[in-house]
Amino acid sequence: MIKIAIIIGSTRPNRVGEHVAKWVFEHAKAKGGAEFELVDLRDQNLPLLDEPISPSQGKYENEHTKNWAKKIAGFDGFIFVTPEYNHSTSGALKNALDFVYAEWNNKVAGFVSYGAAGGARAVEHLRGIATELQMAHVRSQVMFYLDQDFENYSVFKPRGQHSKTLEGVIDQVVLWGNAMKSIR
Repeated sequence: MIKIAIIIGSTRPNRVGEHVAKWVFEHAKAKGGAEFELVDLRDQNLPLLDEPISPSQGKYENEHTKNWAKKIAGFDGFIFVTPEYNHSTSGALKNALDFVYAEWNNKVAGFVSYGAAGGARAVEHLRGIATELQMAHVRSQVMFYLDQDFENYSVFKPRGQHSKTLEGVIDQVVLWGNAMKSIR
């Protein structure tokens, strides 16, 4: 069975992303088709990229990078839960993506976003990053709007239609995750 990481892309205090990611995780577990794991960037202790050699060389020197590489290598795909900060993804998620290279290659990515514009611009940037990291990314995505899916812009209260959209994301990630495993 393939393994899919649901990555919490925010490390801010009082973040709402953790609640969104847990919602995604519970839906994914109930749906099945893969083994799902919640991965919190807060727990990874990744400083601002500090490797002296490009990640594309695979010559990691720092223990935190080696640990992150091992973690990412163990997954067949990812669902990134990203905030939108200043028309892009969070610096923490971008940094985590930049730390390693080959460990992302030939895997699948799906996206769940949130923000004033539903996080659409964050996902737009993440799609370009995923392409450069040689990840296939699925078409479907879930977008939560701060004024519609959060009470007082802070308490996560997703509207009903998002569950069906998330099912599509999960289905595509599992399907592509299985297909891409055969080429690695």
